Amino acid sequence: MTDNSGKILKSIHPARIVLPIIIGIAVTGFMMHREYQPGSLFQLSFTIQSIFWLLLAFLLMGIRDIGYILRLRILTNKKLSWRKSFNIIMLWEFTSAITPSSIGGTSVAIFFINKEGVKLGRSTAVVMVTSFLDELYFILTFPLIIFLIGQTNIFSLNSNDALLPWYKNQYLIFAMTGYSLKFIYTLIVSYGLFINPRGLKWALLWIFKLPIIRKWRPYANESGSELIETSLEFKKWPFRKWMQAFLATAFSWTARYWVVNALIITFFGIYWLNWDDHILVFGKQLVMWIMMLVSPTPGGTGFAEYIFKGFLAPFIPVGTGVALAFIWRLISYYPYLFIGAFVIPKWVKKHFITRKKL
Repeated sequence: MTDNSGKILKSIHPARIVLPIIIGIAVTGFMMHREYQPGSLFQLSFTIQSIFWLLLAFLLMGIRDIGYILRLRILTNKKLSWRKSFNIIMLWEFTSAITPSSIGGTSVAIFFINKEGVKLGRSTAVVMVTSFLDELYFILTFPLIIFLIGQTNIFSLNSNDALLPWYKNQYLIFAMTGYSLKFIYTLIVSYGLFINPRGLKWALLWIFKLPIIRKWRPYANESGSELIETSLEFKKWPFRKWMQAFLATAFSWTARYWVVNALIITFFGIYWLNWDDHILVFGKQLVMWIMMLVSPTPGGTGFAEYIFKGFLAPFIPVGTGVALAFIWRLISYYPYLFIGAFVIPKWVKKHFITRKKL
């Protein structure tokens, strides 16, 4: 891991925030120029009551991060302080924001946790469990939302798409494929963590036979042994601790998805959507998340704004979708770029520059 530190630090350099910002602003500007209609932006009304809902949108993002921090402390048995947990989550989110969504910051998160004093094998197990809990939330929530909605509007851009047979609805097929892959992935992780961790270690060592990463095989062997030890500990966890970790996960993801609902109320009033519409907006974001996972751009920027505008068009006045999408990203995406860029120099100085002096 030490030999690989230079590459990891280079991959999270604060200067990398420039590309996603340029892409996001460029795509938003192009879409607004193409789809702007005179007077349409005046529909984004802002009142005294709007301040409450806008602050709620920011608060929901804060709840999301608090949930992640709580989960990290639970999974490490509070070995990590609140400050260390905050730094790790911000660095994790920053990495996710500057890399393609399909890559994310999960692999680098092991590095962050390890550098904060958690053994490498346990760091690997902790990140795997967080991934397991994230996927479990999705696997349980998605069918529940479909059951509550009772229709296929969740997979359509407009009413005409909703009338198509399921095999002709590309969004339905895309979502079901993504759901299936998530389900299979969760089964594999569950098997490796809770049933056969030795098999997971064997797979890890087999992967590290590859010439390009063979020199780190001793680290993989050590990590595999620690992972087995940590897995045994997780299997002995009481149901109460698992519920705490899952509830922290559920609060995080639910808060993240309700940001859009709060923004719609902010600019169009509390009576713009009824309760069924709010659930449908929530469900559509689950589908949007699957689509963003395959985005080749850093953090899904550009692609996210495009999907947002199209997928939530039925709930937003004509001509305001792009502007609302940009505001959504200002709250849920761009802050992590700037917070991460602020945290990284201090974190690197603490863990590398200061230690070298010592």
